[in-house]
Amino acid sequence: MTSPVSKAEQNGPGAGPVLAEPQAPKAPSPRRIAFARADLRTLSLVGVLIALIIVGGVTKPDNFLEIDNLQLVLTQASVIGVVTVGMTFVIISGGIDLSVGAIVALASVWATTVATQEFGFWGILFTAVLVGVGCGLVNGVLISFGGMVPFIATLAMLAAGRGLALQITGGNTQTVTIDSVLELGYRDSYILGIPPLVLIFAGVAIIGWLVLNRTTFGRRTVAVGGNDEAARLAGIDVRRQRLYVYLLSGLCCGIAAFMLIVLSGSGQNTNGNLYELDAIAACIIGGTLLSGGRGTIVGAVLGVLIFQTITNIFILNNLESATQQIAKGAIIVVAVLVQHRTSRNQTT
Repeated sequence: MTSPVSKAEQNGPGAGPVLAEPQAPKAPSPRRIAFARADLRTLSLVGVLIALIIVGGVTKPDNFLEIDNLQLVLTQASVIGVVTVGMTFVIISGGIDLSVGAIVALASVWATTVATQEFGFWGILFTAVLVGVGCGLVNGVLISFGGMVPFIATLAMLAAGRGLALQITGGNTQTVTIDSVLELGYRDSYILGIPPLVLIFAGVAIIGWLVLNRTTFGRRTVAVGGNDEAARLAGIDVRRQRLYVYLLSGLCCGIAAFMLIVLSGSGQNTNGNLYELDAIAACIIGGTLLSGGRGTIVGAVLGVLIFQTITNIFILNNLESATQQIAKGAIIVVAVLVQHRTSRNQTT
């Protein structure tokens, strides 16, 4: 038998050592690419927010950068921010919720009736949360087990919720007389200069981030929104998952209703007006895909802060509310077009 011949011997005595063949670099994993894109979106949103702060400081230097105004911006962003956290889960799952503003209104007026206020602080909080979860349950059952399209089901809840809120109040404002509730909105209750409502918003956002990114519930929500048939074949109960998502949205609406009661000191059937627009817009700006399957809580929070900062700048510069709504609509259109272009580039 002959011994095997090395490549050096095959090439001759003067050929020298044979270099190893270069290996092609490993392609980055899809998960790493997704994280990189998410980081880029987050940095872009932070840049937009910083730019808006600069604009506010330049246009109204004596008002915008004052501590009181910044606290006001954060406090007002907190209520819609909690609603947006729930809306983020809904849109990621492939749904939509047009009833969030009506649910906030219904929960706020139901929790501020004379009968409810007799039970004090916890009676108001419990009622607001219970009404929110109840409305979310109705939405979830109609969509998951009734086979209704989310747009139609939540639109019906919007009309019913507004009508019931008007019937409860009779068009009147229901004033809160419980001191322990009102004190949460006073400056004396601030913790290290931070209003309690901002801390509630921060807590809800952190919990929402953990649930979406660190639990099977979050992974199932993304899977259902990405491809419900594939999720079903993977063993996920799609109908039950969507029910849970709308329950979560209702819970966030109930919490937001209580925060709005603290902020305004009353319950009105007009509470939560256009909250659905603001929440959906904040989600879109934050990178949540309208078709479902992708979204971040951090992006949604930044979207809320961006919209609230724009509103505050408009108010300080005495611009009409109609101009604010036009600007928000334009921003939504631009965000959707950017999403569509980005999605098309990713598929090609």
